[in-house]
Amino acid sequence: MRGAAPNPPAGVTYEKDGPLLRIVGETRGFVTGPRDLGLRGHALDELIARQRDFFAARGERVEWKIRGHDEPADLTDRLRAAGFVPEDQETVLIGRTEELAVGEPVLPEGVTVRRVSDEADLRRIGAMESALWGIDLTWLATELLGRITATPDEIAVYVAEAEADGEVISAAWLLFYGDSDFAGLRGGSTVTAWRGKGIYRALIATRAALAAARGVPYLHVDASDDSAPILRRLGFRAITTTTPYVWSPEQPPQESADLASQD
Repeated sequence: MRGAAPNPPAGVTYEKDGPLLRIVGETRGFVTGPRDLGLRGHALDELIARQRDFFAARGERVEWKIRGHDEPADLTDRLRAAGFVPEDQETVLIGRTEELAVGEPVLPEGVTVRRVSDEADLRRIGAMESALWGIDLTWLATELLGRITATPDEIAVYVAEAEADGEVISAAWLLFYGDSDFAGLRGGSTVTAWRGKGIYRALIATRAALAAARGVPYLHVDASDDSAPILRRLGFRAITTTTPYVWSPEQPPQESADLASQD
């Protein structure tokens, strides 16, 4: 799950830099690598600086995704020294589709779930997410549409709607990775007034059923502190943590002489 979907959407490219995979062309750049990068000291600092400088030249933010068991042990210190700032830590959870796809999902009265793919519905998702979190997430519509257009068999997007007025009250999607044994759960945001009514769980069950039908035995999710307890109760198992380290043009690097000089 450290890699990327086999087929990038239009305008997105995958590049290799030593042990790293660099994804270019999305809302922000993305970098990920194996558990042990195999580099230490000055060589590691140079690898980090190349990623920062690559996206700086493009005027873009970049996320370097770190797992709790990654090596070397000072990788995060060196990322900080290069100007990367940690965002909230998440818990990596794994669940068995056969345990999670349990019968018909139970929804509160007046709520329906359907799979969507047209641009209008995707823009409604972006608008709901933006209003919920108080930041501009309208780009989600473009990103989801790009994935659906490029590889419709590798993504399934669902919305939960209030029958009374058609309001999108929750949205979630599922990503498939070629012949991998894992499918990735993404999204899962629910409007505040509708939380605690089983909608989040219903969307988990719906996606688990699709994954099971496709013969994918496991679900993977990087869960927030809000979502992790719910997923654990459903049967997901925690295996590690993950933290995005983000560099942006608004936060220029502050090099550490001590770290830069270590070998």
